[in-house]
Amino acid sequence: MAYSVRDYAPGDEGSWLRCRVLSFLGTAFYDDVDPAKPAIAAPGLELVAVDASGAVVAIMDTEVRGGRATIDTAAVHPDHQRRGLGRRLLERTHQAVRERGARLLEAWTRDDPGTLSWYRAMGFRESDHYLHVFADRRTDGEGPVRAAAEPRPGLRPVASFFHADLDAEERLRREFTRVHVCRRFSMTV
Repeated sequence: MAYSVRDYAPGDEGSWLRCRVLSFLGTAFYDDVDPAKPAIAAPGLELVAVDASGAVVAIMDTEVRGGRATIDTAAVHPDHQRRGLGRRLLERTHQAVRERGARLLEAWTRDDPGTLSWYRAMGFRESDHYLHVFADRRTDGEGPVRAAAEPRPGLRPVASFFHADLDAEERLRREFTRVHVCRRFSMTV
């Protein structure tokens, strides 16, 4: 199958999202889902590999800040993996960020063996580490309550998910961007 690598275009968003979601499903990033393509925080590079139909099958978004470039998203659709698309995107990224003055290209990822192997095979060296800690009532019982209620040295909240009573809706909508009413549906069978 023929692929081409090019800059991301706004018309790519639908297939970009599908590619990212499907490529992340089998990884520790399985729940990192966005309803729209996130903008990269700094000027940078947004590359895609597309198949003959024009569908996005691989992604590499990279921020460039001075002498440092950071890969924000690297993903290859599962149906198109192991065809050199990640390598092609990385080669083009490497060249482009160097032209923009970056001398360091970095990526942060979680501990998925395949992903770690790929970065190592591409020549990246592993250095710094920190933890991503999730507390979910389905797997950790009262862990989310403990995590929110008890100060823990070294545990810094990045995101939280709460349940609240409906009578607090107006106040919470003033305080938070994302508030949803959870509704129960049922039927007699």
